Amino acid sequence: MRKESAFSPLSTPAVRLVEVGPEHDGQRLDNFLLRLCKGVPKSHIYKAIRGGEVRVNKGRTQADYRVAAGDVVRVPPLRLPAPDAVRPVPGAEFPVVYEDDALLVIDKPAGVAVHGGSGVSFGVIEQLRAARPQARFLELVHRLDRETSGLLMVAKKRSALLALHAMLREGKGDKHYLALVEGDWVNDRQHIRLALTKWTTQSGERRVRPDPGGQPAHTIVTLQRRLGEFSLVDAELRTGRTHQIRVHLAASGFPIVGDDKYGTDETRARFARLGFNRMFLHAHQLTLPHPTTGQTLRLTAELPAACRTLLHKLESQ
Repeated sequence: MRKESAFSPLSTPAVRLVEVGPEHDGQRLDNFLLRLCKGVPKSHIYKAIRGGEVRVNKGRTQADYRVAAGDVVRVPPLRLPAPDAVRPVPGAEFPVVYEDDALLVIDKPAGVAVHGGSGVSFGVIEQLRAARPQARFLELVHRLDRETSGLLMVAKKRSALLALHAMLREGKGDKHYLALVEGDWVNDRQHIRLALTKWTTQSGERRVRPDPGGQPAHTIVTLQRRLGEFSLVDAELRTGRTHQIRVHLAASGFPIVGDDKYGTDETRARFARLGFNRMFLHAHQLTLPHPTTGQTLRLTAELPAACRTLLHKLESQ
């Protein structure tokens, strides 16, 4: 068995030992392997990690382990899909809100996944990489649900990615979302503190629910407008749990319009008849220090046309 440095080209189906270079220090193991083993389905990689075929420094580990420079990763033979099953990812650019040599912030449309997996062949990050083959590094800083639109950060340097992750963990950035909810929101400003936990339905669908023993989660909700039976609110994330805003609002009795997991079928059907077929949740404002200069960035993404049109219809009723 020979030791290689990432990222040597795949030249043999044998087990390989790959030494992690400084440019990949701090990267999640699953992401490290996905970049190393291009073309191998995610499901194969996760199965190899769970089964102990992938090892770091001779020990078993988890997909979310963060590799360090000098780590030696055991990479088992991973079968590539048949050539006719591999479809090239179509490159795509998205509306750019901010860009420099360290950071890219785009305005993600609703209905587009941020990455491939769970039945989705590719997402924003794969399409950006395909559109920018010269880019040496493009990684998601955070995630947005598929049906959520708005500001999405992509790091163009590993140092920027690590700095941004540290900022978000320490609560240094402010992320605001606009949501249209069912009901007449009562308080002008309200703190929702409900711990959350992930669970899986009998059909295998992954969801999140309030659970006193779950992870702490904090959302600040500010009323923007009352629109009859509905309210437009600003939701500020103070933690970043999966589906946090959606579950916090639904658990408070104010589900988001168009939410197919935590909303109501009746409301979705009602708005579909008006031509509105998405979830009304939009990441509209982001304030944080620049990862390399420290200068404060204040970024805004306007509500999409479909959301603005719906608000106009509700105001006219």
